[in-house]
Amino acid sequence: WREAGWKMFLAWEKHSKVSTGGYSSLHSVLHVPVSWRDKMESFFPAETLKYLFLLFDDTWTEKLSLDKWVFNTEAHPLPVWTA
Repeated sequence: WREAGWKMFLAWEKHSKVSTGGYSSLHSVLHVPVSWRDKMESFFPAETLKYLFLLFDDTWTEKLSLDKWVFNTEAHPLPVWTA
């Protein structure tokens, strides 16, 4: 998964990063050169980059044990409640 994540990160840096900061969504990922939409979706930093961080951080499980935490679809950690 790390190899795939790294390839995605490099593609975002190459095709989506804008010089003024941030990233733009694309009209199509099938055409190079790309055509930007002049819009960065809010889920990109809030979810996508959070999952990418978790993919490459070897210490996150020390902070968030999967026995005690679960991630929702927005990549927010929530405590696991036991009965």
